[in-house]
Amino acid sequence: MARYIAAIDQGTTSTRCMIFDHGGNVISVDQREHEQIFPRAGWVEHDPEEIWRNTREVCAGALAKADLVTDDVVAVGITNQRETTVVWDRTTGKPVYNAIVWQDTRTDAITEELAGLGGGQMRYHAATGLPLATYFSGPKAKWILDNVEGARAKADAGELAFGTIDTWLLWNATGGPDGGVHVTDPTNASRTLLMDLDTLEWNEQNATDMGIPMSMLPEIRSSSEVYAHIGARGALAGLPLAGILGDQQAATFGQACLSVGEAKNTYGTGNFVLLNTGTEKVMSENGLLTTVCYKIGEQDAVYALEGSIAVTGSLVQWLRDNLGLIDSAPEVEQLAHSVDDNGGVYFVPAFSGLFAPYWRSDARGAIVGLTRYVTRGHLAHAVLQATAFQSREVIDAMDADSGVPLKSLKVDGGMVGNELLMQFQADILGVPVIRPVVAETTALGAAYAAGLAVGFWESEDEIRNNWAQDKQWDPAMDEAERERQYRLWKKAVTKTFDWVDADTF
Repeated sequence: MARYIAAIDQGTTSTRCMIFDHGGNVISVDQREHEQIFPRAGWVEHDPEEIWRNTREVCAGALAKADLVTDDVVAVGITNQRETTVVWDRTTGKPVYNAIVWQDTRTDAITEELAGLGGGQMRYHAATGLPLATYFSGPKAKWILDNVEGARAKADAGELAFGTIDTWLLWNATGGPDGGVHVTDPTNASRTLLMDLDTLEWNEQNATDMGIPMSMLPEIRSSSEVYAHIGARGALAGLPLAGILGDQQAATFGQACLSVGEAKNTYGTGNFVLLNTGTEKVMSENGLLTTVCYKIGEQDAVYALEGSIAVTGSLVQWLRDNLGLIDSAPEVEQLAHSVDDNGGVYFVPAFSGLFAPYWRSDARGAIVGLTRYVTRGHLAHAVLQATAFQSREVIDAMDADSGVPLKSLKVDGGMVGNELLMQFQADILGVPVIRPVVAETTALGAAYAAGLAVGFWESEDEIRNNWAQDKQWDPAMDEAERERQYRLWKKAVTKTFDWVDADTF
């Protein structure tokens, strides 16, 4: 009998269940979008209960589409949007507030307050590898406790639980209020500003600074082990939940970047470049994050340098939903192809401030270089180029930190089917860009983590052997033009700085 691994891929805009065979091939996928909630400018929320309902539906759907039953699956892995924060009541299982999404900027005042305690934006950098920024989970949890009536009293009484989306899903899948397991893994815990990178344990002083009781925090386990079995109800009932990886670390694992110096770039809602640095953490001096890449069972943790970009694929979504310039995301490539270049337009999508390498929460989006010559096509061109320019910025920082110039870039995610973008990415980097056969490697990485835990795959060598190249784009732009365009992009970025003042909404 053929046996399979299931992966729950809970992302920023949708939830999927994907089923893989031993060769890492996709057997089945089912997907549901969830509502994006924008209560005010800069605020982004999700309904955690909607996400949990969608998760149950896609698990059933994936089995049905492949005509499989639960017994055909040997284990389940989870990968998730990482910093998105949920706080819920342990007794009722109800969230006390919507999930605050990683893109949300409402905690700017909180991060400034914490920076004022001493050490500035880098107050927690030595312990956590992260700057103080609205991106991370700890300040989001603090905001909920400070602003939801009765939440702090319940938290102090031990009645509330905190988690990123992986923790929320696993707790519900394993019983919820009736014995749900409250755990996370180091890849997600390392995105909270609350975990010590060396010990892989919660830092009590950081939690105290943020007013977060230690009783709220999940247990930190490895990225690949059997945490518990799914409860009696649902399509995957009784199966072991055996892998957790934050989405970008999962993509790194799925891309088989398992050796020091191997890197990938995922093109999703945002873009995330990760470089495997091995079992020794590298502290960035150029605006990157130091994070846990993965921890397999009892093995030592593997670390990574990460360049996080807030807005890439979501910029195409904005072009569709907010401006109505396209009816579907794939149309952006056709529209961009209607012109030869960007017409001198540069679009810096600092909708949530600027992440790596700038970490400027005061920045906001800007379109510069507009003339009467510019058309819809030029704007579409600039939207796609913004993704490639931002990726170059973080890769340049990565080169400076690691001292190892990039020779090629593995890519994955929803946008890598865009040929114009992939060619421009190769052009602006000056190195080949390589897409694997399985481009949605986030779910595959979670499947690998779960499969290793139960012996479905015996070693990381099997994962390396499963990786296969689909297509390669080689640079075709001359160096002078590459540097001219990049210089203008860097100039455009400066126009986004210092926009947010105390009275700016």
